[in-house]
Amino acid sequence: MTNIAFIGLGIMGSPMAVHLAEAGHTVTGFNRSPQRTAPLIDAGGTGASSIAEAVADAEIIALMVPDSPDVETVLAGEGGVFDNAPDGALIIDFSSIRPDVARSLAEQAGTRGFRMLDAPVSGGEAGAVNATLSIMVGGSPDDFDTARPVLDVVGRTVVHVGPNGSGQTVKAANQLIVAGTLELLAEAIVFLEAYEVDTAAAVEVLGGGLAGSAVLNQKARRMLDREFEPGFRIELHHKDLGIVTAAAREAGVVTPVGALVAQLMASARVNGDAGLDHSALLRGVERLSGRAG
Repeated sequence: MTNIAFIGLGIMGSPMAVHLAEAGHTVTGFNRSPQRTAPLIDAGGTGASSIAEAVADAEIIALMVPDSPDVETVLAGEGGVFDNAPDGALIIDFSSIRPDVARSLAEQAGTRGFRMLDAPVSGGEAGAVNATLSIMVGGSPDDFDTARPVLDVVGRTVVHVGPNGSGQTVKAANQLIVAGTLELLAEAIVFLEAYEVDTAAAVEVLGGGLAGSAVLNQKARRMLDREFEPGFRIELHHKDLGIVTAAAREAGVVTPVGALVAQLMASARVNGDAGLDHSALLRGVERLSGRAG
């Protein structure tokens, strides 16, 4: 079993840390809101009062924080991981950040005597709770092999996709597909409701054909019930689509549908939906259609 520090115990990080503790690893968690360590402590883990305390004896350091600046602060900031972790520790960043930042931080980690993987996840809160996440991993094959027993505890589909930064690039593509599918599902539901179709029945039959998808299976009921308790917030998907559009521009790749969905996600955010689940894109379709309640 491994000594693991887990930094960031939010909607995603908390159940992931709990799974690792329940699997027998020694897990020390840190979160800016100390009360978020409670589920980990209940599962047999330990709460730390600082990053330095969390990583002091860690062989593996896992991160799940919101954005690129947060990862930079946790790793390279004053009192951060680079200043306090044991030599040779393996850092696994489960956060979704910019690919160029992931590569830069991996280079910095190497010069400080650490190893690093970018390992963003897909599957939302349900995937974290059920340990069924899809994990796309960038870094060296040897470091991936070292991390594999830990990754397999929290994920169902765990794939090494290339060198540092590759995991973040694949996650950006994932978020592009998910956002586009969510928007089209929302449009389809508003369209069906306008014709007073039995939408639950319609979703069932659509899910059995070529239109079926994991997005439809997991998000259609939320849209039908207008239940938008966050599993993955509009605010975070807005951030991820910013990563997509910036990376696509850098590569000289045109993503016209992605650019449109990014604008619709931004609209949802500024119209007060930032804290809702990304299935709340439905509300934007209703606004544009004059059907908002």
